[in-house]
Amino acid sequence: MPEPDLLAAVREKRPLVHCISNIVTANDCANILYAVGASPMMAEASEEMPEISALADTAALNLGTPSRDKYAAARICLTESNRLGKPVVLDPVGVGASAWRLENAARLLAAGRPDILRVNLAEAEALLGLGRAEQGVDSPGRAGREGRERAAAALAARLGCAVLLTGEADAAAAPDGRLERIEGGSRLTPLVTGSGCMLSALCGAFAAVTDDMFAAAVAAARFWKRCSARAEALCGRRGSGSFRAALMDAACELSGLSEGRPAN
Repeated sequence: MPEPDLLAAVREKRPLVHCISNIVTANDCANILYAVGASPMMAEASEEMPEISALADTAALNLGTPSRDKYAAARICLTESNRLGKPVVLDPVGVGASAWRLENAARLLAAGRPDILRVNLAEAEALLGLGRAEQGVDSPGRAGREGRERAAAALAARLGCAVLLTGEADAAAAPDGRLERIEGGSRLTPLVTGSGCMLSALCGAFAAVTDDMFAAAVAAARFWKRCSARAEALCGRRGSGSFRAALMDAACELSGLSEGRPAN
């Protein structure tokens, strides 16, 4: 299903996207979901994870600002969502920054399988065992596009899920060998904290309205590139603060909500 059809489906269905987010970007993730017509739920208490997982249409698990309790909640959400047949997006923010993060991510992946894995290059390399994310959560542009696409394809084959490896040009890969490059966007995107987290939340919204997780990841990436390009045009010569606000405006505009179309 192409991106415009998936956007229309999100507006019509208004999927409930359960986000285990991080303290830096929770508000932005909730607002970007509202901007496309989805409904966010931000919950992370282990005690309610089975009920929340049953209630939500999809889950977006963000491992930034991790804690023992957050990992426990994510494991419950992942296993319950797998059991119920509900899609899960996993964003292992800064997974290679410490051995503890990598160990807990491995434990999570041993417990269940995400449907979409959203990573940058450093995170992909950490999960593939190629190295550690010395730069924290940001991935330096040290690999060419072909190398990034190979990393995405290798991770998709290993984990059996769709992989969206983001950067200046995104690479989407599926376990069945499908591979797509998504270009465009804005030079200002790296200046805004949480742009990747918001994309992961959008992947969750798209995953709720299609059975093809690769198509959902590609559509979310294309939409987010269009949003960032439009946001740069909207904020003109102003800086990253204006660009951050313009991202919300662009998402609302490009999803059709700013034209007064009801989200139902």
